[in-house]
Amino acid sequence: MVQVISSARPEWIFPFTGLQPAQFRRLVRLVAERGGDAIADGRPGRQWALDLPDRVLLVATYWRTNLTMRQIGPLFGVSHSAAHRVIDTLGPLLALAPVRRRPVDQIAIVDGTLIPTRDHRLAAPSKNYRYSTNLQVAIDASTRLVIAVGDPQPGNRNDTIVYRTSGIDQKLAGRPVMADGGYRGNPDVIIPYRKPRDGSPLPAWKEDLNAQHRTVRAQVEHALARMKCWKILRDYRRAARTLTDTAPAIAHLHNIALVG
Repeated sequence: MVQVISSARPEWIFPFTGLQPAQFRRLVRLVAERGGDAIADGRPGRQWALDLPDRVLLVATYWRTNLTMRQIGPLFGVSHSAAHRVIDTLGPLLALAPVRRRPVDQIAIVDGTLIPTRDHRLAAPSKNYRYSTNLQVAIDASTRLVIAVGDPQPGNRNDTIVYRTSGIDQKLAGRPVMADGGYRGNPDVIIPYRKPRDGSPLPAWKEDLNAQHRTVRAQVEHALARMKCWKILRDYRRAARTLTDTAPAIAHLHNIALVG
C-alpha cells in the first residue's frame, strides 16, 4: 500500500492532529523518551513498518478524526491490524504526566462530561440518550491547562458520586476545587450558594459571588469543548478500558495545543 500521510510533510500535521509542526516534534521526542522507539511490532525482532514520528502521527490522527481502522490504515500505507497495534502500544505513552508538585493556592476547576461509548460493559444509558461514560476533568483556573483526569465511570452516575469513585478527588487532594452545584455532598468542593428552600431570593452578596463563580467555572466547560475537537471523544468505539489511557492522552494534546 502507498502511504498518503507522512510526518515528513509538515503541511499534513496540523489538519490531522490539531498541533503545529514544532509542537508535534516535541511530542515525538517525549514519546521517544518514554520508550516509544523500543517497542517492536507485535513479535520480538520485527520492526515497525512506520518510523516513530509517523506512528505518533497515526495515533494523533486517529484521535482527531475518529476514522475506522480500515480507513486510517491505508492513509499510512499499513494494514488495519498494524494500525490497531500502533494505537494500542503508543497510546499510553502519550498520556498526561501526573502533576507531582503544584502551588498550594492553585485553584482547580472540575466538571464531568459524557463520552458516548459503544462498549456497554462500562457505559450506561445516560441523559444524552446514548450509552455513555462519565469522564471527570480538572483544569488549573489560571492557566486553563488540564491537570487531572478521572477514571471513566458509567454515565448514569451523577457527578457528585463520580468525583469520588473516579479517583480525581485524590489527585486534587489538598487544593481548593471549584465545581457546579451538581457536586453537592463533597465538602472539599466549592459550589455556588443554593436558594433557600422557602423560595426566598438569595442576598445580593451571595448572588454576586455566584456570578463570579460561574465566570470562573466556565473555563472548564471551554476546556471540555476543546478536548472534544479530538472526535474520538464524541463516539468512542474502542474497548471502554482503553479510555483510561486515551482521555489523559487527549488532555495532553489539548495542553500542548493551548500552550503553543
